[in-house]
Amino acid sequence: MNYTELKANVNDICEQTFTDDQLALFTKQAEQKIYATVSLPALRKNQTGSLTNGNKYLTMPSGFLYAYSLAIISGSDYIYLIDKDSNFIREAYPNPATTGTPRFYADWDSDSFLLAPTPDSNYTMEVHYFYRPTSITASGDGTSYLGDNAELALLYGSLVEAYTFMKGE
Repeated sequence: MNYTELKANVNDICEQTFTDDQLALFTKQAEQKIYATVSLPALRKNQTGSLTNGNKYLTMPSGFLYAYSLAIISGSDYIYLIDKDSNFIREAYPNPATTGTPRFYADWDSDSFLLAPTPDSNYTMEVHYFYRPTSITASGDGTSYLGDNAELALLYGSLVEAYTFMKGE
């Protein structure tokens, strides 16, 4: 189901004509609920990057929702870091000048991981994560993973949001 079909279905089933902004809102809310509820294997990604000597922060990939794992790659070996709360890292490593091979990571803000101890060298790393794909409302061709593979869930979710908007019982 593409976005044009989805909008027509919501308008037809609700027997109401919603604005494009309202339909986009219903759809985005439905997508967010689906992605927050269901972990779909097709929405996993791996990305490699570099840790920089002396930099305790690592930028998250675009579309990042949450991490499955973060590892340092040393030759053919993977050294998996342990996911901890940032408070644990601050308590265990209060001095950012303490360096070594990172053992822990935490979500620091919406764009960065916090590593501990601070990397003592440049390392290659790999993050395995769940990402938020482009919304069907913003895709160039009006399609999305949910529209192609879970069209009933997307339609139902959009209808629930529309029904709530209409102050249904």
